[in-house]
Amino acid sequence: MDVGDDRSKTFQRLARFLTPNRSGALLQYRSRAGIYDLELALFEPVRQRAIELLRIGSGDTVLDIGCGTGLSLPAIEGLIGTGGSIVGIEQSPEMIGLARARATENGWENLTLISASVEDAEIPIAADAALLHFTHDIMRTPGALANVRRHLKPGARVVAAGLKWAPIRAMPLNLLVWGAALRSTTTLEGLARPWSHLEELISGLMVEEMLGGMVYVASGVVSA
Repeated sequence: MDVGDDRSKTFQRLARFLTPNRSGALLQYRSRAGIYDLELALFEPVRQRAIELLRIGSGDTVLDIGCGTGLSLPAIEGLIGTGGSIVGIEQSPEMIGLARARATENGWENLTLISASVEDAEIPIAADAALLHFTHDIMRTPGALANVRRHLKPGARVVAAGLKWAPIRAMPLNLLVWGAALRSTTTLEGLARPWSHLEELISGLMVEEMLGGMVYVASGVVSA
């Protein structure tokens, strides 16, 4: 094997580390499905703030992108009522299975769940809002964000929340960010500004920091 082959393999391994890996993400979330709700309990204040920033109300249609086990569904359902609707997208069969069970238990008939990667999902509606809660791989996949953007009405609100590197003043927190990211993402690329791709699609994106700066909540509006 020559030096060129060695370099090629090195670049391939590096590329896998620097870009989201769908098969790797499936493995991660299949193994975490049973304990996912418990793992995310610490971040419930972040979820509450993100849903608050959606500014949704009765009759609205909402995209829950990377909906996982459906932890955001009760709060969204409570705001949109039976006249609204939700489309949840999740590629992990184990995770979306738990979301379906949650929906059945609560009798939500205005919910559509799509088991697919976000970039490939066939979204059946144009929505008033979209939530991306702790979906770093999706946030670093421009094709996925573009598909979401195509299915949002002008004026729709988009809110994304997730891990980020903490600022210098809170540098020790990055040990927590690093550990959590290794369990929940397939790439550390973009953790300084996870919202950078979304910023190119959404007008007036505003970013808040929470939990000492190791979590962000970004919100903006789809322009005409």
